[in-house]
Amino acid sequence: MKLTILAGLMAATSLSVANAADLRMSWWGGDSRHLATQEALKYCGEKLGHSISPEFTGWSGHQEKITTQLAGGTEADIMQINWPWLPLFTPTGEGFADLNEFADIIDLSQWTDTELATPTVNGHLQGLPLSITGRLPWFNQTTFEKAGLSIPTTWDELEEAGKVFKEKLGDDYYPYEATGTDGLDARLLMTAYLTQKTGKTMIDPETLEFNYTMDELVDALEMYKRYTDEGVIIPWPKVAAGGNLVLHENPAWADGHIAGTYQWDTVYFKISDPLQEGQVLVPSKILLAEGATNDGVYRKPSMLFSISRNSDNQEAAAEVVNCLLNDGGAIDILGTTRGIPASKKAFDQLTAEGAIEQEQIDAHQIILDATGPTISPYFEHPQIASAIGDTLEEFAYGQIDAETAADDIIYNVDEVLDRVRN
Repeated sequence: MKLTILAGLMAATSLSVANAADLRMSWWGGDSRHLATQEALKYCGEKLGHSISPEFTGWSGHQEKITTQLAGGTEADIMQINWPWLPLFTPTGEGFADLNEFADIIDLSQWTDTELATPTVNGHLQGLPLSITGRLPWFNQTTFEKAGLSIPTTWDELEEAGKVFKEKLGDDYYPYEATGTDGLDARLLMTAYLTQKTGKTMIDPETLEFNYTMDELVDALEMYKRYTDEGVIIPWPKVAAGGNLVLHENPAWADGHIAGTYQWDTVYFKISDPLQEGQVLVPSKILLAEGATNDGVYRKPSMLFSISRNSDNQEAAAEVVNCLLNDGGAIDILGTTRGIPASKKAFDQLTAEGAIEQEQIDAHQIILDATGPTISPYFEHPQIASAIGDTLEEFAYGQIDAETAADDIIYNVDEVLDRVRN
């Protein structure tokens, strides 16, 4: 009997060693993410019998590093991938392993069909969303109360708030900010407005056609100019003259002179921590245009875990991915270092443990509940972002009018999309 048990244990040990794999995993982030991920990899590696070597950097230069590795076939077995990179790395859905093939290893039921559709290219699941994020307004409730106003719910109410701020608080008070160093905030503000009014997103995710007409773009550009002229948002030249400070480093944000922003639902601590004592930051539903057909939400996976198509140990890599995202021990270790988890099991566990602040939960729920057409990752394509950002900057400085800006945007974006389609 003892020999039989011993033989069984030896067989089990032999099987574990035979299935053991030496893996690599790459990601970007800050110190908290680096430390938590290394600890989680150690936990999952010991549990599964695999060795996982960590490769991590900051955000700067990470895309270039992955591009070089993919070109040479030297990428890690598991990679943290930015969702907008999919058109660059896997335009036909064959750049990474199809995770549908590992449905017996990875519990895909923890994600909704909608969440899995976003990183699916030509029917191939190219990564698992680590968290779902989106843009929504954050308002300094303290400043609005000081102006005698409620938090706005429409674009018209926000515009009116700009006038009241100037009358009651002073010319250096603004109810909103939407510029950003590359024009992304301005672009997202205008596309939210246009998506609500037209029911169309800027770039059709299926046909890759530019959806907005000349007249529609002119309408959004004139709205943006009106907001800057009336002091609803800080004019672009003034932001540049102030050194293009990021919001959380801007003293005018810290003391409530800037009282609103259009930011990701995941940035609560980043933008709330700098506020002076007594300032209260609250998330808000997306502002609506008159006659809006939807919320115009800009919602996307914040990042993905993908598996290399060149990996010799794809099944082992799939085991590790499942452990990181769906195992209770790993969930506790990683916490919210990659945002509020998209995995239902992880979200429920962290919520029950009180590991997610209520403000984060409220903001996240607004994004999940908001309506809008499916967006295309090409919206954040570097060439498209540059083309629109450069034109918006010229427009903001008064170098071109709305009609010229709209014509330039349509021409330049179509030029990039034509190259992609062909």
